[in-house]
Amino acid sequence: MPVDPVCGMVVPEEHAEVCSEFRGKHFCFCSDECKEEFDSDPNMYTSEAAEMSYEEEETF
Repeated sequence: MPVDPVCGMVVPEEHAEVCSEFRGKHFCFCSDECKEEFDSDPNMYTSEAAEMSYEEEETF
């Protein structure tokens, strides 16, 4: 099941009313607020950005 990339909530895709496409991937959200947050800076919430942040934290 999809996970809301903003808040981490599990969102069954068949019940998701709010979704976005980014770089060819489909993202579902638990609310309009999470979708708006994602849409304002999708790179911040994609796995590539999350992995880079994690790697940066490990270097300290």
